[in-house]
Amino acid sequence: MIKVVTSAERHTSNREWIHSEFSFSFADYDDPSNAHFGCLLAHNDNELKPGKGMHRHPHHDLEIITYVVSGTLRHEDDLGNKADLQAGSVQVMSAGTGISHSETNPSGTENVRFLQIWLLPNRAGLPPKWDAKYFPPDSRRNTLLPVAAGNGADGALTIHENAVVYLATLETGREIIHPQREERRTYVFLIDGHAEISCSDGHFQLRPGDAARIRKCCELKIKGMSSGGAELILIDLP
Repeated sequence: MIKVVTSAERHTSNREWIHSEFSFSFADYDDPSNAHFGCLLAHNDNELKPGKGMHRHPHHDLEIITYVVSGTLRHEDDLGNKADLQAGSVQVMSAGTGISHSETNPSGTENVRFLQIWLLPNRAGLPPKWDAKYFPPDSRRNTLLPVAAGNGADGALTIHENAVVYLATLETGREIIHPQREERRTYVFLIDGHAEISCSDGHFQLRPGDAARIRKCCELKIKGMSSGGAELILIDLP
């Protein structure tokens, strides 16, 4: 089963300092029928204006994965971590028993766009931790590159959940295959460009900001359909 959620169907939160598109219930968007997809609790597409940010605030018992699409995102937390994350960087924060952090845009001229994903961890009360890594564009060209995983995938950041977060950039006509298993879920979000996904349910066209929630499908195929490349994130979930 494939359910496509278009960009226009997301909830828009537009403040003076940040523009966000919520794919699931979050903050002022409360829809009990759209609260999660398996252990995926939140997927927010944020654009933060120059010099603005979210002041230090707490989290607990969450696996928070952040991907910087463009610009620079500054992270600081009460564990003593501080980093300016450039486009192509992935950050993982296991909130565990509690962590407080801030996210700001250090640029005076450029917006920063970043995706934030919240997963429910496989157990509560873990020690909090933070890590980040830059993934060059060539490393994810025409392939599914694991960037955060609970299974020890080579080169991926570690998370406390039986899930894998992949990045991919597809050239026109290039296709990748994700072996969809009966007991698993797959979430695909198109960051930029155009792509086609297909399996036994048929063929579906994705435009920027569209997402597909997939369950109980056969082999999933994803093809790049735009000349400038199609950038996407894929999450394999229990």
